[in-house]
Amino acid sequence: MARSVEYRLQRYGKCLSLGAMPSLVYIVQGLRKKFAKPRQSYALYSKDALYPVLCRPNTSDLDVFDQIFVGREYRCLDDAADVGLIIDCGANVGYSSAYFLSRFGQARIIAIEPDLQNYALLQQNLAPYGNRVDAICSAVWSRPAGLVRSEETAGSGKEWGRTVREARPGETPMMKATDIGTLLAGSGYDHISILKVDIEGAEAAVFAEHFEPWIDKVDNLVIELHSDECRSTFMAAIAGRGFSLSECDELTVCKRLP
Repeated sequence: MARSVEYRLQRYGKCLSLGAMPSLVYIVQGLRKKFAKPRQSYALYSKDALYPVLCRPNTSDLDVFDQIFVGREYRCLDDAADVGLIIDCGANVGYSSAYFLSRFGQARIIAIEPDLQNYALLQQNLAPYGNRVDAICSAVWSRPAGLVRSEETAGSGKEWGRTVREARPGETPMMKATDIGTLLAGSGYDHISILKVDIEGAEAAVFAEHFEPWIDKVDNLVIELHSDECRSTFMAAIAGRGFSLSECDELTVCKRLP
C-alpha cells in the first residue's frame, strides 16, 4: 500500500509539467477513473498540446497520456531542427502526433493506426490540426501485404497493445499494410525528419527487409523495441547508417550524425 501511495504522489508531482490548470484536470480525472468509473470520454489538457485531447474511460488512454504529456517521453526530440515530415507508426489515439504537431509548428504528420476504435479517436484528436495531418487506418509492414488484426495483444494487453500479423494462406486479409518507403514517396518530401515507431513487435518485420531504400533518408528515428528479436533485427538494420544512439525511458533514439 505504501508503495502505491508513493507512486501516485510521484505521478501527481510530475503532472505539474502539464501546467497549473491542466494538472488539476488530470488529477481529478485520474481519481474519477479509480473511484467513479466514468462512462463518457473526457478532455485532457497540456501546455505541450495546442488543443485538448479526448480520453476514453476505463481504457489505457490515460496511461498513454501520462507517458507522452506527463512523462514527456518524446522530449528526446525536442531539439530537432527544420522538422518537415513526421511519420507516426502506431499512432494509437493521436497523443504522440498531437505532441509533435504542437512542438513543430511547420511540420506535417502521417499517422498510421490499425485498430478501428483507436483510429476513430485519433481522427477526433487530430482534427483541429487540419491539413497538417494525414491519418491512415492501416499497419506498417516491410512491404504492402495482407494483414489481419491479431487475437493477441502485446505487453499489457490493453488498447495500446493491439498487434497485427500477415494473413495466413486462405485467410481473408482485414487490411492492406503500408510501408515507410511508400509513405515517403507519396508525401511530397524527400526525407523524413522524425520517424516514430511503436508497433508492438511488428518492427521485427519492418526492419528485416526492404528498409534500404528509405532508412538513409531518416533524420531522427525513435522506436520502442518489444523483444530481443526486435532489438537485434533493428540494430542490424541501422548498423553503419550514420546514426548516434541513445536511450530515453523505454525508447531507443537514433539521430543522424552531421
